[in-house]
Amino acid sequence: MSVRRGTNLDRVGGYNDAVVLDAIRRTEQLSRVELAAATGLSGQAISNIIRRLLEAGLVREAGRQKTTGLGKPRTLLRLEPTGQYAVGVHLDPAVVTVVLLDLTGEVVARHQLVPPEDDDPDVLIDAIAATVEAVIAEAAAPRSRVMGVGIAAPGPIDAERGVVVDPPNLSTWHLVPLRDELRERTGLPVLLEKDVTAAAAAEKWVGAPGNFVFFYLGTGVGAGLVIGDEIIRGTSSNAGEIGHVIVDPEGPVCHCGRRGCVGDTSRPRYLVHQAVHAGVLAQSIDLDDRQAVDAAFGRLCALAAEGPGVAREIITALAERIAKAVEDVANLLDLDRVVFGGPYWEPLGPLFCDRVRAALDGRFTVRAIHPLEVTGTALGADAGAIGAGSLVLDHTFSPERELVAER
Repeated sequence: MSVRRGTNLDRVGGYNDAVVLDAIRRTEQLSRVELAAATGLSGQAISNIIRRLLEAGLVREAGRQKTTGLGKPRTLLRLEPTGQYAVGVHLDPAVVTVVLLDLTGEVVARHQLVPPEDDDPDVLIDAIAATVEAVIAEAAAPRSRVMGVGIAAPGPIDAERGVVVDPPNLSTWHLVPLRDELRERTGLPVLLEKDVTAAAAAEKWVGAPGNFVFFYLGTGVGAGLVIGDEIIRGTSSNAGEIGHVIVDPEGPVCHCGRRGCVGDTSRPRYLVHQAVHAGVLAQSIDLDDRQAVDAAFGRLCALAAEGPGVAREIITALAERIAKAVEDVANLLDLDRVVFGGPYWEPLGPLFCDRVRAALDGRFTVRAIHPLEVTGTALGADAGAIGAGSLVLDHTFSPERELVAER
């Protein structure tokens, strides 16, 4: 992963500060001499920058570097975790996750809440605002050091206006100005991003290099893309809409009017319906009760993990359908890796990667040149929330960007 280069012109001090912070973040700790070599800045410029960063509480000295006996040991510099914080919010129709990240990207507080059954936007935004305050208070983070709030929301979104347009699984959400409403309630700058983009950003933040797709498994499905270490957002920040790739021509009719869309046939409601129809789960499950469906889906995955049977066949068929969608993306973009995650990844994970890998075997067209790695996220179900918060923190480390409420 390359480190940005600085410039020794005095007028771009802010730019150089960000370059130095980014270099320290990517390598965890560096001496002043190593920073000069990594960034191309002069020793004097590095000394001035480090002095400012120490005074601002953004970096700290972390002991001495071991030497071979020649010269004085060099002082190592690390990020100061308490120097700044960011809130990350992941809005999924099934569950809302709110985390507080420190400057290193570590989760220092985490809360979850269940959206109201009627999906009322005002009620849910009030609850999110209260939960934002709760995670800040729990971590005893000075409010002056909380940079802002990042929201990962289901698409489509209008990123310019900060509006959630018409998410298919939030029935009453139509042109909801989520960014401005949450800013008004919290008094903090707010950044709105699509959920799959935020999840991909989380993987990138933790240092996953290369070209990869983050395949999101939640109430809906989506694909977050990172190509050449850059997050791909698309013209309107709505890249990643993969839900209407047809993977089963004999499947149910989707709301788009076509049969067998991957998004429709991957929903827990559809899988639970299959299990009920096959007699694997009780007939009494209310398929219109989101919490009941989630509980039944967890039971279905647990039954599938126990061994061969109808439950495992349902999950295996799901893995094969998703592999068809992954195959198209991986071949189109010549990817290195597929990363699975999202709120429903945890129960699926033990059964999923091997079956997707097996389904893709022989169908990745450049397999003779390089492999296609298939993994689950190391960030668990919180990838969307962590990604949203990391996008806020990224403004500290990215010289070209500035976090504003109007993002």
